[in-house]
Amino acid sequence: MRDLILKMAISVDGFVSDLEGANRWMFGADQEAKAWGVDYIWDASLHIMGSRSFQAMAPYWQTSVDPFAAPMNRIPKAVFSRQGPAILETATTTAALDAARARAGADQPVALQPNAETWAQAYVASGDLGEEITALKAQDGKPIIAHGGASFARSLVAQGLVDQFALIVAPVALGKGLPLFSDLAAPRPLKLVSSKAFPGGAVAQIYRPA
Repeated sequence: MRDLILKMAISVDGFVSDLEGANRWMFGADQEAKAWGVDYIWDASLHIMGSRSFQAMAPYWQTSVDPFAAPMNRIPKAVFSRQGPAILETATTTAALDAARARAGADQPVALQPNAETWAQAYVASGDLGEEITALKAQDGKPIIAHGGASFARSLVAQGLVDQFALIVAPVALGKGLPLFSDLAAPRPLKLVSSKAFPGGAVAQIYRPA
């Protein structure tokens, strides 16, 4: 039986991104916070995400040399999408990689990183969210780590599917943005499991449902 951990960067005023979905403020220049994040996602047997995040992440991580690329590429993935297997083609083809390269401003082909092929091998979950998550949890292994985007994360929270929250609270207030807990029908008490502050001001807060 595997726990589902929702790992999200969040502002001090409760937003996971700005109104356009960007969160470039996530770690800033805090290398210790980033190193903690890399170590944390290595301790997973599956990474899950919504379709929009998959379409953004797949072409990016396949060619990235960022420290997050190694665990994101090596560990198996599942994408939640009603498109079915077509989601894999739209996110892992040469055209998708070319588009990602163009967005990054690269004018030369970029080499694929080790284990990049695992994105094309991702499990596509097209059924009921709760039933799919229950089936994935029933498998043996290390925890499942869920990544955004905001709407996918809110759905997991609203249905009570999250066993642990790993929130990287960044030292920034956005004022406006996409919230994480806005779909709760009622307040949900949480128990603080651990807290770690980093030199740049970010704080890793680990919670479980109380």
